[in-house]
Amino acid sequence: MTEESLESWTDEGDGLPETCLSFELRGEWGHFRRVEGNIVKQTYRIIPRTTVAGLVAAILGLGRDSYYEAFGPDVSAVAVEPIDELRTINMPMNTLSTAKEHMTTMPSRGHARISMPDPSELRQQHNYEVLVEPAYRVDLQLANDDLRGRLQDRLRDGTSYYPPSLGLSEHLAEVTYLGEFEVTPHERETTDVDSAVLEAVDSVELTPETAVKVERSPAFMAADEGGRTATAFQSIAYATGAESLRVQDVQTHEVDGRRVMFS
Repeated sequence: MTEESLESWTDEGDGLPETCLSFELRGEWGHFRRVEGNIVKQTYRIIPRTTVAGLVAAILGLGRDSYYEAFGPDVSAVAVEPIDELRTINMPMNTLSTAKEHMTTMPSRGHARISMPDPSELRQQHNYEVLVEPAYRVDLQLANDDLRGRLQDRLRDGTSYYPPSLGLSEHLAEVTYLGEFEVTPHERETTDVDSAVLEAVDSVELTPETAVKVERSPAFMAADEGGRTATAFQSIAYATGAESLRVQDVQTHEVDGRRVMFS
């Protein structure tokens, strides 16, 4: 098998469809590395939009850096709902450097060669902040009919080209297809939102009973000479206990009897 390419999937359709594909992500561990550096390698609590795109690309077998336009702001929409309490622990890990000068190529001659970290180098120990048993529901709209149909087939059959993961490749994800649902828009209003709250963090009604946190994570990517770069970020509010949040004067959509916010 070979990686799929988007080059032949040029039809983007007539805008976003009136339905979305919904699936559940679960795993024993998860780590979505925060872009800001720290001695402890911290994780986002809510799976970033760019990571959702990468996970879908892995399911479909799309080539690295080939799929960013298909998940652009005008041709895709993503809503993420945490469905279990968001918990983290710090976990020490021994790692090898993947800098070019620390890589070794095997075999030394021939065409079929691979590069890997030099196992003779000393390990470096880093503390990783790791999510414990993370679980999310993802509602995804795609304008590209071919891409959407191919993804639905994969989700329905429970197959994937590459193993889907929750961030780091060793944190494997269990993907469960929930179905295709109508997306019903609602006018701006004050309502309870089941998904993470996007770009309306100042409108969340705070209560003593609900712990609310805010993070800012990458939303869109583009390929460049260095490989890829984040082109936009989004602010996200969420309840650590996975409760719904009451938000003032926001536009929401109804999906499967739930209120969600797409980005």
